[in-house]
Amino acid sequence: MKPQNDLLSATGTTIFTVMSALANEHGAINLGQGFPDYDGPADVIHAAAAALLDGRNQYPPMSGAPELRQAVAAANKRFYGIEVDPNAEVVVTSGATEAITACLMAVLNPGDECVLIEPLYDTYLPVVKLLGAIPKLVRLTPPKWELPRAELAAAFGPKTKAILLNTPMNPTSKVFTSAELAFIADLVQRHDCYAVCDEVYEHLTFDGWKHIPLMTLPGMRERCMRVGSAGKTFSLTGWKIGYVTCDRSLAPNVTKAHQNLTFTTPPNLQRGVAVGLAKDDAYFESLSSSLQAKRDRLAAGLARLGFGVLPTQGSYFITTDFRPLGFNGDDVAFCRALTIEAKVTAIPVTAFYASADAPNHYARFAFCKGDAVIDAALARMEAWIASRAGGVRAAAG
Repeated sequence: MKPQNDLLSATGTTIFTVMSALANEHGAINLGQGFPDYDGPADVIHAAAAALLDGRNQYPPMSGAPELRQAVAAANKRFYGIEVDPNAEVVVTSGATEAITACLMAVLNPGDECVLIEPLYDTYLPVVKLLGAIPKLVRLTPPKWELPRAELAAAFGPKTKAILLNTPMNPTSKVFTSAELAFIADLVQRHDCYAVCDEVYEHLTFDGWKHIPLMTLPGMRERCMRVGSAGKTFSLTGWKIGYVTCDRSLAPNVTKAHQNLTFTTPPNLQRGVAVGLAKDDAYFESLSSSLQAKRDRLAAGLARLGFGVLPTQGSYFITTDFRPLGFNGDDVAFCRALTIEAKVTAIPVTAFYASADAPNHYARFAFCKGDAVIDAALARMEAWIASRAGGVRAAAG
């Protein structure tokens, strides 16, 4: 038989699926994949349940239910001062991953260059390549993950069509500063290109860090496609509701891409999310503060166990350096051993890099879990580390 698509055939199953399957196989506590083990707000869930019974279960408008498009527009104004026409500048998608894909499809032609920042979410690179575009990778370096300005500037050129920017960033948990965003905005304007902005963790920032949409910077309103996620904002990852805010000049192509990917998204879930986006400020403040407390709980425990714990400014994740534990293998071997032997699952950070020369001594843990689950995971790891230390002493004796 003739060969299938070369790129997809060469692409492995996502690391999140692989590690979650391994966690299930070995009865491990899964701190790998970024999904909460608790449900989202009851009023949002009840609104979606009621909407399922109100007789409006046929196709909603392709660009999104009016209630949700209006709610997205209102949220843009409320949180960031961005004026948005809900009828011409919002597109609802089946999750943020689809939204990012649709935005890339909207602007990239074969042969165009797209700037990507490593470490990066693992769907970015395959989508850029599937569209026939050329990825130009720029790498951030731990532990501070500062933007390498000279390298970023060098990645832009005459063929640059877009940059894909993720802030707050997965897996680094970095929140880009206003100075870094200004530098990026200047490059985008000087090279007359677009910015696809993955901002799914926009409300999950800590220690006084505030998310700044690139779209709010001077000259960027017409160039940005801003992606949000109900799954992250309302701890309802299985609903797969994303939304794109963009200029009316970009929205038609984003909508056409959405048309050819999924066409539309469950209407009852859209109406439930509309209720969520209208929740009062106290909800969004408590979302951040409660996750910060979970971050602190897991970070303190990991540090006590001997991990090197990197700063976490936003998102669901803590990145750790496991070298202080004396483990001699790479991050894939460490995460497998941790899952199989300690019964706790993390994600190897090399999964977020395109090339083999990535730093291979970091593991990413998700803290969007109940306190009892975090404590149980720490207890399991403590016992595992102690048993390994005992084994080393016995071998030496």
